Amino acid sequence: MDDSECLWPTDRSRLGWWLFIAVLAAAAAYIAYEFVGLLVVGIFGYYATRRICNRIGDAVDSDALAAGATVLIVLLPIIAFTLYATFQVALAVQGLLGDAVDPLTFAAQQFGLGEVPEDERAMLEQVMQNPGAFVSDPRGTARTILTTGVTVVSIVVSTLLFLALSGTLSYFLLKNDKPFGDALLQLFGGRDTTAYAYATAVDADLESVFFGNFLFVVVMSVIATAIFWATNLVLGPALHVPMVPVLGFLTGVASLIPLVVGKVVYIPTLAYLALQAVREDGAALPVVGGVAVVYFFVLDFLPQTFLQPYISGRKLDSMMLLFAYLLGPIMFGWYGFFLLPIVFILILEAARIVLPELLHGERLTTTATMGGSAGSDPQEEGPVPTEQPGESGTGPESPPDESGAGSGGVDRSPEDE
Repeated sequence: MDDSECLWPTDRSRLGWWLFIAVLAAAAAYIAYEFVGLLVVGIFGYYATRRICNRIGDAVDSDALAAGATVLIVLLPIIAFTLYATFQVALAVQGLLGDAVDPLTFAAQQFGLGEVPEDERAMLEQVMQNPGAFVSDPRGTARTILTTGVTVVSIVVSTLLFLALSGTLSYFLLKNDKPFGDALLQLFGGRDTTAYAYATAVDADLESVFFGNFLFVVVMSVIATAIFWATNLVLGPALHVPMVPVLGFLTGVASLIPLVVGKVVYIPTLAYLALQAVREDGAALPVVGGVAVVYFFVLDFLPQTFLQPYISGRKLDSMMLLFAYLLGPIMFGWYGFFLLPIVFILILEAARIVLPELLHGERLTTTATMGGSAGSDPQEEGPVPTEQPGESGTGPESPPDESGAGSGGVDRSPEDE
């Protein structure tokens, strides 16, 4: 029997395994497509809180406890308040536009639950507008909601389930961060491979963008809330800013978008204050003008000039992410705000590290040969040699470098932070 006959069963076995892997990959892609919103929120939660989790892990010396504390104390309250703020804004818009905007019907359609009956919608709106009623009488309020209909309960349960699963995914990624990094390092074939360099750059970019934006939103939300609260304190009951915590949070989110920053929130707020002043006697209009100057410096000039360049996405030009944040929700819906920046970073690093060599027919390297400082430098994020496996004698069997791979999730150790 010749060598080809001996190799045929092995080749056929490998082909069968490749076909099986392809089927599994297609199934995984389909599942990811069906639950893309949950996945991107979970990934965002992981990258936005990974540095915080590492700091907590240094104190408690337990990955599981650090991940659980990070999700429960930091992530879930912010996600829940985001949903609450969005609903409050929808209710306010509905108050202005009437029945043209129905936030509950919109929420039900997002979860595939259909239309919401009028009586059920009114009950849930009452609970959302006055959450203190649920705190003061949880049994009575819960009983009332349950008796109003299954649709309302389904919306609440679906929202809570979505939050729970997204938080669980973030917890799973935070808890198993280093094992995943070790597994990917072995899968890629070592640190001296193009795949490892690409994964390292993507990982560093995602952490820079999401953690920086997360921190920036928190800082600006606190500042904006304090400014709006101080406005009500100074102007008195005649002129007041409504929904101070909600508007403060929305100002923080809007500040992520370059040039736009807090304008989309504080300008309508100033218009509302001016309208109140005109309805009184117009004497307070100069005071509203002074408030406008303060809002401009604190909510517009300050974040664009000092805070945003220092905190948010320092490894990527904020203008490059402008289109990702604006076009994401337009293209994909609400989760596009998280999804399109991820896709943008994947494309950017592929163009910087892989595409030039592919186009020129050259050997793939582990360096970014174009783009300059547009993204992370794999050489800075991890000790990656420029040789491919086999040329320097350091292939997949080479012992791992104890220095780690920087702050990314690919072969990362707690000491790197």
